[in-house]
Amino acid sequence: MNTRKAHPVFIVFFASIIGFGFHKLLFHFFVPNKFEAAFVYSVEMLYAFFGVSSALIVSILNFISKKSINNVGFTYLLLTSIKMGIAYFFLKPILTFDLPKTAVEKTNFFLVFVYFLIVETVVTIRILNKKQ
Repeated sequence: MNTRKAHPVFIVFFASIIGFGFHKLLFHFFVPNKFEAAFVYSVEMLYAFFGVSSALIVSILNFISKKSINNVGFTYLLLTSIKMGIAYFFLKPILTFDLPKTAVEKTNFFLVFVYFLIVETVVTIRILNKKQ
């Protein structure tokens, strides 16, 4: 019986693709093109940034789990905090605008951030449970 599980980075990669497809589908039906065209950061750029950063975090966590499973939780908190700080740096230009599209863009940014936070958390839990 083969019980191999997918590598955690592949899980993040596939979750990124699924989330991006669903996001673009929602935007196609519910967000006017003029709003999306005027965004500071495109949906593609957000998914690229958060996808790469999540894949990097999960790779580091996977490596740490092989060395010392007890440090995975602390490393996750540290790396997620750093990512949150970088995300805030990217969010600052969006917060300075007060245009009709700004609310949509803020919501878009936070939804992508939370989506990847959930993906990272689930993958981290799987990494931690794998060692039990």
